[in-house]
Amino acid sequence: MIRVLFVCTGNICRSPTAEGVFRKLVQDRDSADRITCDSAGTHSYHVGEPPDARSQIAAKKRGVDLSGLRGRVADSVDFDRFDYVLAMDRQNFQVLKRLAPPDQFHKLSLFLDFPPHKHGSDIPDPYYGDGDGFENVLDLVEAASEGLYQHISDTNF
Repeated sequence: MIRVLFVCTGNICRSPTAEGVFRKLVQDRDSADRITCDSAGTHSYHVGEPPDARSQIAAKKRGVDLSGLRGRVADSVDFDRFDYVLAMDRQNFQVLKRLAPPDQFHKLSLFLDFPPHKHGSDIPDPYYGDGDGFENVLDLVEAASEGLYQHISDTNF
């Protein structure tokens, strides 16, 4: 079983969106018995809370249900439990880099390292912006999810 962890700042916008989109893609491709995923935040602002309502609404329009997800904080143990730890931006990456045990650092990447046509290194945080930011996050997450799925399939199966 390949395990993927998506990480943003508060675990209520970008990383739960990535978890939901990637989980749906994995299920749609009949790979749920080989790939699983979760999400977390680098900060404890929203532990136990559901994803931001705007994230849920935007995802639902694309057939992705985020309502059952709850925020949690990433920690160093996640590097033992997951094969891929994917940061939504460079700031999250730096926090995770400090958490990673030296022998597990190879598991850490930026999520946007995976799309076939790289869109840049950061998925912008839509929390303080308008509704279009959530659509942009979904566009980037969908592209990165396709690339990640292909990478996992090519290197593990």
